[in-house]
Amino acid sequence: MKIVVIGGGSSYTPELINGFLARVTSLPLTELWLVDVLPERLEVVGRFAQRMVAAQGSPFRVHLTTDRRHALPGAAYVLTQLRVGWMAARRADEYLGQRHGLIGQETTGVGGMAKALRTIPVILDIARDMEELAPGALLVNFTNPAGLITEALTRYAPNVPSVGVCNVPYNMKMTTLEHLAAMGIIVEPERAQLDTLGLNHLTWHRGFAVDGEELWPRIMAHYVAELRASDAPEWDPSLIATLQMVPNYYLHYFYQTAHKLAQQDAWPPSRAEEVLAIEEKLLAQYAEPDRSEPPEGLMQRGGAYYSTVATQLLAAHYNDLQETHIVNVAHRGAVAGWPQEWVLELPCRVGREGIVPLPTRPLPPVCYGLLAQVKMYEMLTAQAAVTGDRELAYQALLANPLGPAADQVETVLEDLLQTHRAYLPQFWREA
Repeated sequence: MKIVVIGGGSSYTPELINGFLARVTSLPLTELWLVDVLPERLEVVGRFAQRMVAAQGSPFRVHLTTDRRHALPGAAYVLTQLRVGWMAARRADEYLGQRHGLIGQETTGVGGMAKALRTIPVILDIARDMEELAPGALLVNFTNPAGLITEALTRYAPNVPSVGVCNVPYNMKMTTLEHLAAMGIIVEPERAQLDTLGLNHLTWHRGFAVDGEELWPRIMAHYVAELRASDAPEWDPSLIATLQMVPNYYLHYFYQTAHKLAQQDAWPPSRAEEVLAIEEKLLAQYAEPDRSEPPEGLMQRGGAYYSTVATQLLAAHYNDLQETHIVNVAHRGAVAGWPQEWVLELPCRVGREGIVPLPTRPLPPVCYGLLAQVKMYEMLTAQAAVTGDRELAYQALLANPLGPAADQVETVLEDLLQTHRAYLPQFWREA
């Protein structure tokens, strides 16, 4: 089996290597190709990955290349974990929002839109190369904004099987198991199934079954009581008691916008600036010639359970396990009454024949209204990214619930396009 990781110089890669090493019996990987456009970054991370694998008896070979077309032929799976413009562009996204009094973040608001506009053309180029060089390979996208990028893949690269993956649902599953443990109920993760629905980073968690028994009402009662007893609750207890759901923590940007804007006012450091400092230390540790184990500081980078989510999904697909995983795909009618072509984050059955959304009940109107608005923004952004049409980009900003007021859309859009001009050639063809 050959797996290609595009963005192989990422600081996350060592965690992914650990995931593959832990599953060598169920995922018989023989060749892992790490691809990156930064040779110096690939050298550090890639050599460390090779030492990690060698320390475990070399169950598979790790190849390094800056040429993805050289890596792709014969691949069974292609993982994308790239960042167009690197961390400097993420920092620019954050401060783009801040200087206009808007949310600056890598997946929501104007920052998320900027990242999507830079990233979608690159991901679609990768899909075109896969269609030519690795027909039938599954594209597993971790690149943010994961749901929006999967929406673009589904619409503009329909011949390439693709799925968007995020670690947030698995994090929520593990957090819920901790709540159950506090209630005296100890459960192994494989016995539990989370029920969640929405868009990537815009989901609502609404069920939790153990061995088929629904425990959500008990979990909700315990959680609401915990919130009411807290001096600084994560969510307003009345919100959770009313919804009887737990919002994805990215919904803080929508439900508590003023609070998030106040946090931005305290920058620097922004999250990108924090990550830059963390990565500097990590890369220095990766470069240590005697190191063959990831440093503890890797967890500060974020992305907990990333390797678990990735390798469990591949193992379920390869071994036809028919497991339920929460991923991003077009729901194809699984949610009655919603447009079938919409990419949603929802439970799916994963096996050798593909990733099949499971029928699930719609969200209530209080959630659907926001979701539908964000979906319109996503569809407009994807189309703008592909066409370079500024009018569509204008409409996407106007539709975004975290975007600027109508009389500021043109100003913000011009700032966005100028800030990232080097990575947005589709919008500057005439120039």
